[in-house]
Amino acid sequence: MKADSKSFNPWVRFSAITATCVAMMLPIVPGEASGQTDLKPQTMPGIGQVDARYLSYNIEAVEITGGRFWKPYKDIEAQQSARTAQVDENHTVGMDPALFQYRSPINLENPRLRKLTLALGPAYVRVSGTWRNSTYFQDNNEPALKEPPKGFNSVMTRAEWKGVVDFSRATDAQIVTSFSISPGVRDADGVWTPQQAKEVLDYTKQIGGRIAAAEFMNEPTYAVIGGAPRGYDATAFGKDVKVFKMFLRAESPATVFLGPGGVGEGVTLVGPSQMRMLSSEDLMKTTGPVFDAFSYHFYGGVSQRCAAGPAATMGTTATDALTAEWLDRANRVEAFYAKLRNAYLQGKPMWLTETGQTACGGDKWAAEFVDSFRFLDQLGALAQKSVKVVMHNTLAASDYGLLDEETLEPRPNYWAALLWKRTMGTRVLDPDVAPTENLRVFAQCMKGSRGGVSVLVLNLDEKQEQTIQFPLAGELYTLSAPALSSKEVLLNGIALKAAQDGTIPALKGKAVKAGTLRFAPLTISFVTLPDAQNASCMEP
Repeated sequence: MKADSKSFNPWVRFSAITATCVAMMLPIVPGEASGQTDLKPQTMPGIGQVDARYLSYNIEAVEITGGRFWKPYKDIEAQQSARTAQVDENHTVGMDPALFQYRSPINLENPRLRKLTLALGPAYVRVSGTWRNSTYFQDNNEPALKEPPKGFNSVMTRAEWKGVVDFSRATDAQIVTSFSISPGVRDADGVWTPQQAKEVLDYTKQIGGRIAAAEFMNEPTYAVIGGAPRGYDATAFGKDVKVFKMFLRAESPATVFLGPGGVGEGVTLVGPSQMRMLSSEDLMKTTGPVFDAFSYHFYGGVSQRCAAGPAATMGTTATDALTAEWLDRANRVEAFYAKLRNAYLQGKPMWLTETGQTACGGDKWAAEFVDSFRFLDQLGALAQKSVKVVMHNTLAASDYGLLDEETLEPRPNYWAALLWKRTMGTRVLDPDVAPTENLRVFAQCMKGSRGGVSVLVLNLDEKQEQTIQFPLAGELYTLSAPALSSKEVLLNGIALKAAQDGTIPALKGKAVKAGTLRFAPLTISFVTLPDAQNASCMEP
């Protein structure tokens, strides 16, 4: 019988094995097994350390103010004309206005949102994005201006920014941001002036908040679509950054200065003929070693929204979501930027301040279980490379949000993030397991356990289980789903669901004895080993 092309889903592959996933992972008697991987958690060497707020998230500035953000796919599909993106010197593929839709400001006082977000603490909350580059801060208590002043595209009120500060306190999330750089903040010679930035900092201090870290602007490599003046180049960036650093050091010396914050390098996001792009290397040449940490953004491709015309091959498909080529793009981009860091900011830490499944709001399957493999593989791999912070885009907006923006229902990546937060400490270990086509293994000191070790196992194989020898008893936390396309996630066979008020269920592990553990196909598992007595994990 021929499958209906409209209803056929290539990811509904393993629902039949879901019920037996947990049983397949029960330990068996230790012994030699064909192709078995042996772990030695007691002696895994330490290879780096990440920030205590390593796994963090973004709230786009346009969410705070309200404005036009990525249009939901259901609305795009209802307007077939929106599929054709318009391209000119100042618009990359996907910047067709028809691909955007007005969103009301996010309610940061929502108790459910706050409770779900607090569970991800400690973290950084980055309030930035392309829209922030041209947002006017209205430094008074009057109603919001109906139209932004000349040189700006949107308005952020004191009340809206206070909402960010209050939210950060309530959720144990320190604020990271950037500032306006549009023509509205420039003098007659086109040089950036700090008045708007000072008003933001002064008001933040006035209400008892603080900004932990800041970039000068969002994504200067794409300055031509980011609100910068026409003709903006690396030389102009260097001049601006010089003024900004003097200002930041005088007004907020404890704020970590991040930069340059480039994106779109190491992997191709837009064709060379589609827009003028500034290189991070040229930016660094003009600024010199002024930054406290090297920041960059990473997307492995563009979403279906933007993948039109020349960009059609610049994303990926759900069918290829578990391939090494797709998963390893994060490593390729980190290596690209690490080389620049070594050349221009040697010895300084690296922060990944914005990342998600794909640029332009994510694909439909960014909200599905299949993307949790990429999400956790990226976290594990970048921790091994001592990237200090990884900020996921977004907390609760568009398809790549950890939470559904309408219902605030946790998506699969939320539960993946939560298990990472509960199990993985800050010291990174070498598990001595080379990644293969179907198996990825990462290890870090166990959170909250002196000497303990946590191991993350990704079984990417569609049919075969993976066997790993563990010499110690511990607890097993396995995520699975009825299908890779599912938005429902099971923990050790039990569906995960938050209560209406945002209370999350107890994340209970399954006790396992020392021996060989079997990991079912297409599953994600955390194994905690509190009795490892690993020397690298003995310090508090």
